[in-house]
Amino acid sequence: MTDPIDVPGYLRRLGLAHLAGQAPSVTALHALHRAHAERVPYECLEIWLGRPTSVDPAESVRRIVAGRGGYCYHLNGAFSALLRALGYRVTRHVGGVQGSADQPAGASANHLVLTVAGLPSSASPGGRWLVDLGMGDGLHEPLPLTEGPCRQGPFRYSLRPSSAEPGGWRFDHDPRGSFVGMDFRPEAVGMSAFAARHDHLSTSPESGFVRVATVHRRDASGADVLRGLVLTRVGDADTRTVLDDRGDYFAALADVFGLTLDDLTPAERDTLWQRLGAAHERWLGRRDA
Repeated sequence: MTDPIDVPGYLRRLGLAHLAGQAPSVTALHALHRAHAERVPYECLEIWLGRPTSVDPAESVRRIVAGRGGYCYHLNGAFSALLRALGYRVTRHVGGVQGSADQPAGASANHLVLTVAGLPSSASPGGRWLVDLGMGDGLHEPLPLTEGPCRQGPFRYSLRPSSAEPGGWRFDHDPRGSFVGMDFRPEAVGMSAFAARHDHLSTSPESGFVRVATVHRRDASGADVLRGLVLTRVGDADTRTVLDDRGDYFAALADVFGLTLDDLTPAERDTLWQRLGAAHERWLGRRDA
């Protein structure tokens, strides 16, 4: 038995309150996924604020309803709870994202993947869809779980059977993306399958989330990516801006990513900015060296 979630509040955050009570459909699933990708950012700022999180979907839903985001365990965990509450047939899978080509393929549990079944269409005759809001600059809409290439906005993807996970699938990202690809296993799992890896990713000095404060937002024409104090727009035309002014940084969080951080005290904002500045100086030092 899972904790009940605030479905009306979640749908209001997505701007889709009218979907409450509607039967599952391909059209609605796509609308939910697009709105989530555009309005709920992929972000790890809780780590930089020293506020531990869990993989509990109900906790993640409460944070999203309050105006925040999260990374894959939070975003896909919460979204799976919302879809189930709306009547969708959702399965959670162990996945693994590879940030570079020298990392071995396979599902290392550093990623939570969702699939939805029972929604056939001309694009997916079998009715199965890859649903994933936890890949940062990845999907804007669900992908039919069928082998072949796909294009969403400026990005070209492909799906194929995984060579590392028998019966599983492989997602290959666009070369311009922030990672190389992702594999996931076929079997269903509970959220406990990700607890140990979440603890590592949120506390280990080796974790990319601990090393770099990252925020992503995906839309129909590209992606906004904030790594440390460097804001990049990846789309038809790429741009790069260094936000080394405190006001510019917090303004970008609010204006680009919808993160007003109204829940932070002035002291917490000061601490976050100090940590970001120190990390930026370390990055500049390594770059110059």
